[in-house]
Order: sequence, then C-alpha cells, then structure tokens
Amino acid sequence: MQISTNQFYTSNQRNLQSLTATADKLQVQVSTGKKLNAPSDDAVGYRRLQGLIRDGSNDQAYAGNITIVSSALSQADTSLKSITDEIQRAQELAVKANSGTLSASDRSVIADELDSIVKTLTDLANAKDSRGASIFAGGDSPAVIANPDGSFTFATTGPTAIPIGDSSSAAPGEAASRLFVDSSGGNVLADISSLSAALRGTGDVAAIASTVGDKLTASNSQVSAVQGSLGARAQRVDIESSRMADLATDREVTRSAIEDTDVTQAITDLQKTMTILSAAQASFTKLSNLSLFDYLK
Repeated sequence: MQISTNQFYTSNQRNLQSLTATADKLQVQVSTGKKLNAPSDDAVGYRRLQGLIRDGSNDQAYAGNITIVSSALSQADTSLKSITDEIQRAQELAVKANSGTLSASDRSVIADELDSIVKTLTDLANAKDSRGASIFAGGDSPAVIANPDGSFTFATTGPTAIPIGDSSSAAPGEAASRLFVDSSGGNVLADISSLSAALRGTGDVAAIASTVGDKLTASNSQVSAVQGSLGARAQRVDIESSRMADLATDREVTRSAIEDTDVTQAITDLQKTMTILSAAQASFTKLSNLSLFDYLK
C-alpha cells in the first residue's frame, strides 16, 4: 500500500489538530476547575446538571418559605404562651371575685385588670409575622375586632398554607376563632368582659365569677390544643428542612462528579498529551523535510 504526499500531510495534520484540541480542553478544565463547560463536552451530563440546578433553585425558594413558616410558628407559640398566662390570671381574678368579701374599691381594681387582660389578649391575637401578615387570621386582616357594642368578631380562617416542598405545605398560624370561641358560640373575651361588668355593679358577681371561671378553664385547654397542633406543625417543618439539607448535600456530590475537574488526573493527562503532541510535531517536521535524494543517500 502506498501513501501519497497529500495523505501523509492530511493524516498528520488531523492528528496534530486532535492532540492540540485535547490539550486545549484539558488546559481549560485545569484553569476553570470544570470538566463540563459546554453541552458538547457531555450532552447527557449537561442535561443532568441543568436538572440539578433547577432542583437547587426550587429548594432555595422552599428554604425561604421554611424560614418564614418557622419564624411565624415560633412567634405564634410565644403569643400562645402569653395568651395562656393572661387567661390563667383572669381565672385567678375570677376566684378572687367570687370570695364575697371584696370592697367596692377591690371590685373596681379587679375589673380594671380584667379589662386590661381583654385588651392584651386582643393585641396578642392581632400579632403580625415578619411579612406583616396576621398569625391568627388570613392575609393582613385583624384576628380580633372589638366592636363598639362590646362584642367581638373573630377571624374564622387562618393564614394560607405556604409550600415548603414539592408536595408539602404548612400554614404559619391558626384562626383566632379556634383560640377564643367555644363550642356553644361563646367566647373568652366576652366572658371576661361580663365579669368585669358585674364587678362594676351590673350583675350577680358570685354567679358570673363561678361560670366564667369554668369557661376560662375550658378556654385554656382550647388554647393548649392549638399550641400542640402548631408545635406538631413546627416539628414537621423542621423535618422538611433537614430533609432538604440532606438533598442539597447529595445534589452537590452529584453535581461535583458531573462538573468538577479531577485536577490531578487532568494535569497528568495534559502532560501526556503535550509530550505526544511535541513528539508528533517533531516527527512531522523531520519527515516533511525528507526528499527522494535523502532516501537515495
């Protein structure tokens, strides 16, 4: 088989171009630390990498939502503890009001404190989270409204659930009606206010104090149930947060395997390629300078 001069040059040129391209690619991988810089480097790996990037972006959004929900639930728990303390104090005052040995001045002092408790409970229920949204109502609506006639209006829907995962969401609070409205439709704020009114001389103090005391006990149990529900929800959010952190770690390992350069191996391959390229260039230069006269010598 004879090889023409044209074939000789073409074959060597292709070989040198291939070696040069390989060397260039390895140099880029070493300098950037990335072995995957374009879809043509590895089409399958590139598609997989884009999927990992999308998943990471989605999880970053979910992580932000988890922070919002966790913060709101923590704030709700703090508010519920304060609400429990206020209701317990109202119970103590109900027992004191039922003693039957109070002076008019004593009754007035207790009534003033009961009114203050109603105001505090209303303020606690109308707490807002870091976004300015209500914790015990939907949107930024007030959870409790004190009406001019002395009655109260309570939010019957809580905050909208926020996505914290691909198939998981959690509401960052609860409806105020679950805290203050009992099964008969009565409410703790009206009960406390009725005792305050009785102490000011508009009702049977002993009978109202006894009834209100029992209702406050039931109300505290109601608040505790909501607190337990929110606590379980907060635990679920923490579990989702931990799961997402584990996924992020696994995703980073996968991404690194697809994209990152094994620098030691790349440098070794580059050195080998440069050695072969240098030898090929020297060989081609020497052979291309030969002529028939050199052969005849």
